[in-house]
Amino acid sequence: MTRVALIGLGMAVTPHAKSLIDLGADVALAYAPSAARRAQFATKFPFPTTDDLGAILSDPNITAVGILTPPNTHLELVEQVAAAGKHILLEKPLDVSTTRAKAVVEAGKKAGVTIAVMLQHRFKPAAEKLSEILASGRLGKIVSCSTRIPWWRPQSYYDEPGRGTLARDGGGVLITQGIHVLDLMLSLAGPVAEVCGFTATTALHQMETEDYAASAVRYQNGALGVIEATTAFYPGAAERIEFIGTKGTAVLSGYGYSLQLMDGTSEVFEPPIATMGATTGGTADPMAFPHDLHQAAWADFFGAIATGRPPRVSAEEALKVHHLIDAMLDAGKSDKKVRVANSE
Repeated sequence: MTRVALIGLGMAVTPHAKSLIDLGADVALAYAPSAARRAQFATKFPFPTTDDLGAILSDPNITAVGILTPPNTHLELVEQVAAAGKHILLEKPLDVSTTRAKAVVEAGKKAGVTIAVMLQHRFKPAAEKLSEILASGRLGKIVSCSTRIPWWRPQSYYDEPGRGTLARDGGGVLITQGIHVLDLMLSLAGPVAEVCGFTATTALHQMETEDYAASAVRYQNGALGVIEATTAFYPGAAERIEFIGTKGTAVLSGYGYSLQLMDGTSEVFEPPIATMGATTGGTADPMAFPHDLHQAAWADFFGAIATGRPPRVSAEEALKVHHLIDAMLDAGKSDKKVRVANSE
Protein backbone atom coordinates (compact mmCIF):
# COMPACT_ATOMS: atom_id res chain seq x y z
CA MET A 1 0.00 0.00 0.00
CA THR A 2 1.15 3.55 -0.73
CA ARG A 3 2.34 5.30 2.43
CA VAL A 4 1.24 8.94 2.54
CA ALA A 5 2.18 12.19 4.26
CA LEU A 6 0.30 15.50 4.30
CA ILE A 7 1.92 18.93 4.08
CA GLY A 8 -0.38 21.74 5.20
CA LEU A 9 -3.08 21.42 7.85
CA GLY A 10 -5.18 24.51 7.15
CA MET A 11 -8.73 24.91 5.89
CA ALA A 12 -8.26 22.62 2.88
CA VAL A 13 -7.12 19.55 4.80
CA THR A 14 -10.48 18.24 6.11
CA PRO A 15 -11.89 16.59 2.94
CA HIS A 16 -8.47 15.12 2.21
CA ALA A 17 -8.10 13.61 5.68
CA LYS A 18 -11.66 12.24 5.61
CA SER A 19 -10.99 10.70 2.18
CA LEU A 20 -7.79 9.01 3.34
CA ILE A 21 -9.57 7.55 6.35
CA ASP A 22 -12.38 6.17 4.20
CA LEU A 23 -9.87 4.69 1.75
CA GLY A 24 -7.97 3.02 4.58
CA ALA A 25 -4.77 4.81 3.55
CA ASP A 26 -1.57 4.50 5.55
CA VAL A 27 -0.88 8.09 6.63
CA ALA A 28 2.55 8.33 8.24
CA LEU A 29 2.79 12.03 9.08
CA ALA A 30 0.86 15.28 8.80
CA TYR A 31 3.07 18.39 8.73
CA ALA A 32 2.48 22.00 9.70
CA PRO A 33 4.97 24.51 11.14
CA SER A 34 2.25 25.93 13.40
CA ALA A 35 1.77 24.20 16.76
CA ALA A 36 -1.78 25.52 16.91
CA ARG A 37 -2.61 24.02 13.51
CA ARG A 38 -1.17 20.67 14.53
CA ALA A 39 -3.08 20.66 17.79
CA GLN A 40 -6.36 21.56 16.10
CA PHE A 41 -5.83 18.89 13.44
CA ALA A 42 -5.06 16.28 16.12
CA THR A 43 -8.46 16.83 17.75
CA LYS A 44 -10.18 15.71 14.54
CA PHE A 45 -7.93 13.13 12.89
CA PRO A 46 -5.80 10.21 14.12
CA PHE A 47 -2.68 10.85 12.01
CA PRO A 48 0.69 11.59 13.69
CA THR A 49 1.74 15.23 13.30
CA THR A 50 5.16 16.84 12.93
CA ASP A 51 6.85 20.21 12.53
CA ASP A 52 9.79 18.58 10.73
CA LEU A 53 9.42 18.65 6.95
CA GLY A 54 12.69 16.78 6.66
CA ALA A 55 11.15 13.79 8.42
CA ILE A 56 8.79 13.43 5.46
CA LEU A 57 11.37 14.08 2.76
CA SER A 58 13.93 11.65 4.19
CA ASP A 59 11.58 8.74 4.94
CA PRO A 60 11.96 6.18 2.12
CA ASN A 61 8.74 4.45 3.19
CA ILE A 62 6.66 7.55 2.39
CA THR A 63 6.00 7.31 -1.33
CA ALA A 64 3.23 9.91 -1.80
CA VAL A 65 2.60 13.37 -0.39
CA GLY A 66 -0.46 15.61 -0.40
CA ILE A 67 0.55 19.28 -0.64
CA LEU A 68 -2.33 21.34 0.76
CA THR A 69 -0.60 24.67 1.42
CA PRO A 70 -1.39 28.15 0.00
CA PRO A 71 -0.83 28.46 -3.76
CA ASN A 72 2.27 30.67 -3.55
CA THR A 73 4.16 27.89 -1.73
CA HIS A 74 3.47 25.11 -4.21
CA LEU A 75 6.46 25.31 -6.56
CA GLU A 76 9.16 25.18 -3.89
CA LEU A 77 7.42 22.35 -2.03
CA VAL A 78 6.85 20.38 -5.23
CA GLU A 79 10.52 20.74 -6.11
CA GLN A 80 11.60 19.41 -2.70
CA VAL A 81 9.10 16.56 -2.57
CA ALA A 82 9.69 15.52 -6.19
CA ALA A 83 13.46 15.60 -5.71
CA ALA A 84 12.94 13.21 -2.79
CA GLY A 85 11.29 10.80 -5.24
CA LYS A 86 7.77 11.04 -3.89
CA HIS A 87 4.55 11.23 -5.90
CA ILE A 88 2.39 14.29 -5.27
CA LEU A 89 -1.29 15.12 -5.00
CA LEU A 90 -1.38 18.92 -5.18
CA GLU A 91 -4.22 21.21 -4.15
CA LYS A 92 -5.36 23.54 -6.89
CA PRO A 93 -4.13 25.76 -8.46
CA LEU A 94 -0.71 24.60 -9.64
CA ASP A 95 0.71 27.91 -8.37
CA VAL A 96 -0.01 31.65 -8.46
CA SER A 97 1.21 32.26 -12.02
CA THR A 98 1.38 30.23 -15.20
CA THR A 99 5.17 30.63 -15.24
CA ARG A 100 5.38 28.99 -11.82
CA ALA A 101 2.71 26.46 -12.82
CA LYS A 102 4.86 25.36 -15.77
CA ALA A 103 7.80 24.98 -13.40
CA VAL A 104 5.65 22.67 -11.25
CA VAL A 105 5.01 20.50 -14.30
CA GLU A 106 8.70 20.44 -15.18
CA ALA A 107 9.71 19.54 -11.62
CA GLY A 108 7.55 16.44 -11.78
CA LYS A 109 8.90 15.45 -15.18
CA LYS A 110 12.52 15.98 -14.12
CA ALA A 111 12.11 13.80 -11.04
CA GLY A 112 10.00 11.17 -12.83
CA VAL A 113 7.19 11.34 -10.27
CA THR A 114 3.43 11.48 -10.69
CA ILE A 115 1.69 14.79 -9.93
CA ALA A 116 -2.10 14.83 -9.66
CA VAL A 117 -4.05 18.04 -9.04
CA MET A 118 -7.14 18.31 -6.86
CA LEU A 119 -9.65 19.52 -9.42
CA GLN A 120 -12.26 17.16 -8.08
CA HIS A 121 -15.29 18.27 -10.11
CA ARG A 122 -14.17 15.95 -12.92
CA PHE A 123 -15.11 13.07 -10.63
CA LYS A 124 -18.80 13.97 -10.37
CA PRO A 125 -20.77 10.90 -11.48
CA ALA A 126 -23.05 13.19 -13.50
CA ALA A 127 -20.05 14.69 -15.30
CA GLU A 128 -18.70 11.24 -16.09
CA LYS A 129 -22.08 10.18 -17.51
CA LEU A 130 -22.38 13.39 -19.51
CA SER A 131 -18.88 12.85 -20.90
CA GLU A 132 -20.02 9.47 -22.21
CA ILE A 133 -23.13 11.04 -23.75
CA LEU A 134 -21.06 13.68 -25.54
CA ALA A 135 -18.57 11.09 -26.79
CA SER A 136 -21.39 8.87 -28.08
CA GLY A 137 -22.77 11.61 -30.33
CA ARG A 138 -26.26 11.52 -28.77
CA LEU A 139 -26.31 15.34 -28.68
CA GLY A 140 -25.02 15.56 -32.23
CA LYS A 141 -22.52 18.24 -33.18
CA ILE A 142 -21.92 20.62 -30.27
CA VAL A 143 -22.55 24.21 -31.35
CA SER A 144 -22.41 25.87 -27.92
CA CYS A 145 -21.10 25.31 -24.42
CA SER A 146 -21.81 27.95 -21.77
CA THR A 147 -20.83 27.97 -18.12
CA ARG A 148 -22.20 29.90 -15.15
CA ILE A 149 -20.63 29.92 -11.69
CA PRO A 150 -22.92 32.00 -9.41
CA TRP A 151 -21.14 31.56 -6.10
CA TRP A 152 -21.03 33.67 -2.95
CA ARG A 153 -18.35 34.69 -0.48
CA PRO A 154 -18.99 37.30 2.24
CA GLN A 155 -16.53 40.13 2.83
CA SER A 156 -15.29 38.33 5.94
CA TYR A 157 -13.85 35.65 3.65
CA TYR A 158 -11.67 38.23 1.89
CA ASP A 159 -10.73 39.92 5.17
CA GLU A 160 -8.56 36.91 5.99
CA PRO A 161 -4.89 37.75 5.29
CA GLY A 162 -3.88 36.80 1.75
CA ARG A 163 -7.37 35.92 0.47
CA GLY A 164 -8.02 37.22 -3.01
CA THR A 165 -4.51 38.62 -3.41
CA LEU A 166 -2.08 38.14 -6.26
CA ALA A 167 0.80 37.40 -3.91
CA ARG A 168 -0.77 34.44 -2.08
CA ASP A 169 -3.68 33.21 -4.23
CA GLY A 170 -2.64 34.39 -7.70
CA GLY A 171 -5.99 36.08 -8.36
CA GLY A 172 -9.66 36.10 -7.47
CA VAL A 173 -12.76 34.21 -8.50
CA LEU A 174 -11.25 32.59 -11.60
CA ILE A 175 -8.16 30.91 -10.15
CA THR A 176 -9.51 30.31 -6.65
CA GLN A 177 -13.17 29.30 -7.14
CA GLY A 178 -14.02 29.12 -10.84
CA ILE A 179 -11.01 26.97 -11.69
CA HIS A 180 -12.88 23.82 -10.62
CA VAL A 181 -15.80 24.32 -13.00
CA LEU A 182 -13.66 25.74 -15.80
CA ASP A 183 -11.42 22.66 -15.67
CA LEU A 184 -14.49 20.42 -15.87
CA MET A 185 -15.84 22.50 -18.75
CA LEU A 186 -12.61 22.06 -20.72
CA SER A 187 -12.58 18.32 -20.07
CA LEU A 188 -16.09 18.06 -21.53
CA ALA A 189 -16.10 20.66 -24.31
CA GLY A 190 -12.47 20.67 -25.38
CA PRO A 191 -9.99 23.55 -25.71
CA VAL A 192 -11.01 27.19 -26.00
CA ALA A 193 -9.36 29.01 -28.90
CA GLU A 194 -10.10 32.66 -28.08
CA VAL A 195 -11.78 34.84 -25.49
CA CYS A 196 -13.20 38.34 -25.19
CA GLY A 197 -14.88 39.85 -22.16
CA PHE A 198 -14.63 41.77 -18.93
CA THR A 199 -13.53 41.33 -15.32
CA ALA A 200 -14.32 43.50 -12.31
CA THR A 201 -14.30 43.85 -8.57
CA THR A 202 -17.91 44.58 -7.68
CA ALA A 203 -19.19 46.90 -4.96
CA LEU A 204 -19.96 43.83 -2.83
CA HIS A 205 -16.30 43.17 -1.99
CA GLN A 206 -13.17 45.04 -1.05
CA MET A 207 -10.31 42.94 -2.44
CA GLU A 208 -7.29 43.21 -4.70
CA THR A 209 -8.48 40.93 -7.50
CA GLU A 210 -11.64 40.16 -9.49
CA ASP A 211 -14.85 38.80 -8.01
CA TYR A 212 -16.70 38.87 -11.35
CA ALA A 213 -15.77 37.73 -14.86
CA ALA A 214 -17.89 37.56 -17.99
CA SER A 215 -16.45 36.23 -21.25
CA ALA A 216 -17.55 35.13 -24.68
CA VAL A 217 -15.52 32.21 -25.97
CA ARG A 218 -14.92 30.32 -29.18
CA TYR A 219 -13.81 26.72 -28.83
CA GLN A 220 -11.28 25.08 -31.13
CA ASN A 221 -14.06 22.99 -32.66
CA GLY A 222 -15.95 26.17 -33.64
CA ALA A 223 -18.57 26.05 -30.88
CA LEU A 224 -19.41 29.32 -29.14
CA GLY A 225 -20.33 30.05 -25.54
CA VAL A 226 -20.27 32.40 -22.60
CA ILE A 227 -18.64 32.10 -19.19
CA GLU A 228 -19.81 33.96 -16.10
CA ALA A 229 -18.04 33.48 -12.77
CA THR A 230 -18.60 35.41 -9.57
CA THR A 231 -18.44 35.24 -5.79
CA ALA A 232 -20.98 38.09 -5.53
CA PHE A 233 -24.16 36.07 -6.15
CA TYR A 234 -25.85 35.91 -2.73
CA PRO A 235 -26.41 33.38 -1.20
CA GLY A 236 -24.74 31.20 -3.84
CA ALA A 237 -26.25 28.79 -6.35
CA ALA A 238 -25.25 25.66 -8.24
CA GLU A 239 -22.80 25.98 -11.10
CA ARG A 240 -24.11 25.10 -14.57
CA ILE A 241 -22.54 23.90 -17.80
CA GLU A 242 -25.00 24.01 -20.71
CA PHE A 243 -24.54 22.25 -24.04
CA ILE A 244 -26.45 22.90 -27.26
CA GLY A 245 -26.11 20.19 -29.86
CA THR A 246 -27.73 19.57 -33.23
CA LYS A 247 -29.81 16.80 -31.63
CA GLY A 248 -30.72 18.42 -28.31
CA THR A 249 -29.45 20.04 -25.14
CA ALA A 250 -27.82 18.94 -21.88
CA VAL A 251 -27.33 20.80 -18.62
CA LEU A 252 -24.93 19.81 -15.86
CA SER A 253 -26.02 21.58 -12.67
CA GLY A 254 -24.43 20.92 -9.31
CA TYR A 255 -24.35 17.15 -8.85
CA GLY A 256 -26.91 16.25 -11.51
CA TYR A 257 -27.69 16.66 -15.19
CA SER A 258 -30.68 16.80 -17.52
CA LEU A 259 -30.86 15.80 -21.18
CA GLN A 260 -33.51 16.80 -23.72
CA LEU A 261 -33.27 15.32 -27.22
CA MET A 262 -35.23 16.39 -30.28
CA ASP A 263 -36.46 12.82 -30.82
CA GLY A 264 -38.51 13.21 -27.63
CA THR A 265 -36.06 11.43 -25.35
CA SER A 266 -35.41 13.03 -21.98
CA GLU A 267 -33.20 11.99 -19.12
CA VAL A 268 -32.53 13.30 -15.62
CA PHE A 269 -29.73 12.10 -13.36
CA GLU A 270 -29.78 13.12 -9.70
CA PRO A 271 -27.44 11.05 -7.51
CA PRO A 272 -28.44 10.55 -3.86
CA ILE A 273 -25.92 13.14 -2.72
CA ALA A 274 -27.73 15.78 -4.79
CA THR A 275 -31.14 14.94 -3.41
CA MET A 276 -29.73 15.35 0.11
CA GLY A 277 -29.01 18.99 -0.66
CA ALA A 278 -25.22 18.72 -0.95
CA THR A 279 -23.42 21.69 -2.49
CA THR A 280 -20.06 21.90 -4.24
CA GLY A 281 -18.65 24.86 -2.32
CA GLY A 282 -20.58 27.78 -3.78
CA THR A 283 -22.03 29.23 -0.57
CA ALA A 284 -20.69 31.40 2.26
CA ASP A 285 -18.90 28.47 3.86
CA PRO A 286 -16.28 27.42 1.28
CA MET A 287 -15.91 24.01 2.94
CA ALA A 288 -19.63 23.17 3.06
CA PHE A 289 -19.43 20.19 0.74
CA PRO A 290 -19.05 16.42 1.17
CA HIS A 291 -15.70 14.74 0.50
CA ASP A 292 -16.91 12.16 -2.03
CA LEU A 293 -15.18 13.84 -4.97
CA HIS A 294 -11.92 14.27 -3.05
CA GLN A 295 -12.07 10.59 -2.18
CA ALA A 296 -12.50 9.68 -5.85
CA ALA A 297 -9.53 11.87 -6.80
CA TRP A 298 -7.32 10.27 -4.14
CA ALA A 299 -8.39 6.79 -5.29
CA ASP A 300 -7.50 7.72 -8.87
CA PHE A 301 -4.11 9.06 -7.70
CA PHE A 302 -3.33 5.81 -5.87
CA GLY A 303 -4.40 3.85 -8.95
CA ALA A 304 -2.11 5.92 -11.15
CA ILE A 305 0.84 5.22 -8.86
CA ALA A 306 0.08 1.49 -8.73
CA THR A 307 -0.28 1.05 -12.50
CA GLY A 308 2.09 3.70 -13.85
CA ARG A 309 -0.66 5.43 -15.81
CA PRO A 310 -1.22 9.22 -15.68
CA PRO A 311 -3.80 10.46 -13.15
CA ARG A 312 -7.02 11.81 -14.63
CA VAL A 313 -6.05 15.35 -13.64
CA SER A 314 -2.31 15.45 -14.14
CA ALA A 315 -0.23 18.61 -13.76
CA GLU A 316 -0.13 18.87 -17.55
CA GLU A 317 -3.93 18.65 -17.69
CA ALA A 318 -4.31 21.30 -14.98
CA LEU A 319 -2.06 23.66 -16.91
CA LYS A 320 -4.79 23.97 -19.57
CA VAL A 321 -7.19 25.78 -17.24
CA HIS A 322 -4.41 28.17 -16.18
CA HIS A 323 -4.01 29.20 -19.83
CA LEU A 324 -7.76 29.81 -20.15
CA ILE A 325 -7.83 31.92 -16.97
CA ASP A 326 -4.88 33.96 -18.22
CA ALA A 327 -6.74 34.68 -21.46
CA MET A 328 -9.93 35.69 -19.62
CA LEU A 329 -7.97 38.08 -17.39
CA ASP A 330 -6.00 39.50 -20.33
CA ALA A 331 -9.21 40.05 -22.30
CA GLY A 332 -10.74 41.83 -19.33
CA LYS A 333 -7.79 44.22 -19.19
CA SER A 334 -7.44 44.87 -22.92
CA ASP A 335 -11.05 44.85 -24.23
CA LYS A 336 -9.68 42.79 -27.14
CA LYS A 337 -9.99 39.20 -28.28
CA VAL A 338 -7.23 37.08 -26.76
CA ARG A 339 -6.06 33.71 -28.03
CA VAL A 340 -5.65 30.99 -25.43
CA ALA A 341 -2.00 29.96 -25.27
CA ASN A 342 -2.53 26.22 -25.38
CA SER A 343 -4.80 26.50 -28.44
CA GLU A 344 -1.93 27.46 -30.75
